[in-house]
Amino acid sequence: MGTVSPDVTILYDTIRWEEKALLEAGKKKNINIQMIDCKKLALDLEKKPEDYGVVIQRCVSYYRNLHSTAALEGLGVKVINCLNTGVFAGNKLFTHMLLKKFGVPTPDATVAFSKEAALEALQTQGFPKVIKPTVGSWGRLISKLNDADSADGILESRENMYPIYQIHYLEEFVQRPPRDIRAIMVGDKIVAAIYRISKHWKTNMALGGTAEPCKVTQEMEEMCIKAKHAVQGDIVGVDLMESDEKGLVVHEVNNTTEYKNTVRVCEVDIPSAMLDYALKIDK
Repeated sequence: MGTVSPDVTILYDTIRWEEKALLEAGKKKNINIQMIDCKKLALDLEKKPEDYGVVIQRCVSYYRNLHSTAALEGLGVKVINCLNTGVFAGNKLFTHMLLKKFGVPTPDATVAFSKEAALEALQTQGFPKVIKPTVGSWGRLISKLNDADSADGILESRENMYPIYQIHYLEEFVQRPPRDIRAIMVGDKIVAAIYRISKHWKTNMALGGTAEPCKVTQEMEEMCIKAKHAVQGDIVGVDLMESDEKGLVVHEVNNTTEYKNTVRVCEVDIPSAMLDYALKIDK
């Protein structure tokens, strides 16, 4: 580590466009940024930590992200986002319960703790439903259950997976336009929002959706502020859908949000806003 203490440390395990953009923004703003590859990190939990400044947590791996945040916070380092955000936002069931508690509209959901209980709930409530792992990203292992046969097959395969996949989280299939909204929150402000448009019912950009700018309304911003506070976040991505029935609903809050497409489409300097915010709250 150099003699000059870093203002901001970017902790990553994969260098994506987002991490490079943060580094570039730091150079332009004359902020002393330290990049640390979490895979090379060993933290002695009994020693006073080195000076990290404020840490922006950017690890893609859920477990690496959570545990490195826990270790650094335990050593007294300020991490964005905090451990609670990693835990709460990283789990769809936890997020759902907190959104409800904070009065944020969200898709109806059921959680079942065995294949039998899940099938029974599906028979009672009817199809289609979307089954999601409580922990996961990029639309992986999310399936639409159209009938009892498809549900039986998908639930059966999950019973043989890692225990987290045996918690069956069933969400209503929201009738909506062929798009959803990703809003990037820095503090209590939506800095930019995009529509993620897709012919497929999953709108993840990782699965080939396209992006267009989305005008931020007061209702949307108020909802996103509540959602961000629900998971105790500082910098988060909030995903919303325009339900035909309920209007705007929040279906996910992202702890280490991707914002490449938002920057590209909205031409908003999100990395600079993130760094300004990090330095401000570190004071």
